[in-house]
Amino acid sequence: MTTLVMKFGGASVGTTAALSQMLGIVLYEAAQWDHVVLVVSALDGVTDALIDAAHLAQFGNERGYRRIAANLRARHLALAEGLQLGKTELAALQADLDKLLFDLLSAFQRITQKNRDALSAENLDAAVSMGERLAALIVAVLLRQHGLRAVAIDAADIIITDANFGAATPNLTLTQERIDRDLRPMLERNILPVLTGFIGATPTHKPTTLGRGGSDYSASILAVGTKATEVWVWSDVDGIMSADPHEVLDARVIGELSYNEMAELAHFGARILHARMVAPLRQHQIPLRVKNVYKPQLAGTLIHAKTGSDNQIKSVTQIAGVALAIDRSGPYGEIANLVDQHMQREIGTSSDVMIAAQSAQRTFITCVVPASAGPDAVSALVESLGRELNTTGPSPRWHVQQVSIVTAIGDGINSVPRLAAKLFAALGDIPILAASFGAGGCSLSLVVSQAEADTVLREIHRVAINS
Repeated sequence: MTTLVMKFGGASVGTTAALSQMLGIVLYEAAQWDHVVLVVSALDGVTDALIDAAHLAQFGNERGYRRIAANLRARHLALAEGLQLGKTELAALQADLDKLLFDLLSAFQRITQKNRDALSAENLDAAVSMGERLAALIVAVLLRQHGLRAVAIDAADIIITDANFGAATPNLTLTQERIDRDLRPMLERNILPVLTGFIGATPTHKPTTLGRGGSDYSASILAVGTKATEVWVWSDVDGIMSADPHEVLDARVIGELSYNEMAELAHFGARILHARMVAPLRQHQIPLRVKNVYKPQLAGTLIHAKTGSDNQIKSVTQIAGVALAIDRSGPYGEIANLVDQHMQREIGTSSDVMIAAQSAQRTFITCVVPASAGPDAVSALVESLGRELNTTGPSPRWHVQQVSIVTAIGDGINSVPRLAAKLFAALGDIPILAASFGAGGCSLSLVVSQAEADTVLREIHRVAINS
């Protein structure tokens, strides 16, 4: 029996035109595979709107969060009305959407009552999880209208996680039990489940989220649990690119990648896939394909267990970081823990110490700041971390600055010196603050000043496409 898990992102379900594309894809693939499972994200921009509304609720701004809720209601209802549903189906869908939005207002009221000092991650998860629930209802109704036995499923009833709200980790044993109990019987009855991405719940039924972009992670967990044949991620790009096309105009689609290459790409800032998505698929050897919902005829990018190395640089990424330097040597575990605690407090995520280097008289540490933290997070962290480190204590002082980590990805880059030599030669006299080969065997990261980052990115990309 063949099973295909397909994940549709916010851009793939956010407009009537996108839903029409999705419908055509699902109708075609449902006829090709024994079983199909869908995972859907919230409509584009909805999660950010929900976060904004939650913060308004925190400060008791009832008018503000109600305005956002009203806008979300209007947007979802307009989308539903554009699907040419029957009167009965449309009325039922409107009632279901309104029930969820009523629950959303209740969640905001709870935030107002409990979070005047600080918005708890638990209450924030309860609010932002509504975006996926709204989208799943619309998708399931559309599919039923066209002859498929589709049912919207709240993943909070399937994916069981720990209580690390905002970045929960699934309990795979409990999740597998729920899949076997609730999801597999649906598939055996030829029901097409439409599951909410991004969300889960604790064993005590408290809603959790898997982190921004977590719908990808949901798809890989469900693929493992259903023993899927393949996973397809649909977006509005043609596949995994050799660089971010917004940063490098001549970026091109990569035909195939190994699991390790894709994991490194996600880890070092490629935003198209969730960083934790690849590991479960690699462990169970489930191929992953990234495709364009508007060009389904294109092959996209295949991520699988390649055998051997082709000794090529495939892609290059850029991600922001914070560098700390001090004119002394010695243990740096204590400072790494301090940075981790500071980032948890300031932006709600752990630090990731990518590079730590020492000489006889100097220590240099670089920490990645996840893109999900927002564009202003790095400068704010540089200021607040420098202030915290240097307020007290003897000299020498820590120097804190914003940097960029530019990473070249390709199987063989760690073991074929000529590939690294090409990169360094292409950069000429550009100063490199630090460099590190990744332990995964297919990445080379260079820490450079923010001013040099774009030049380094383009030069490495030029080497990549010529290799």
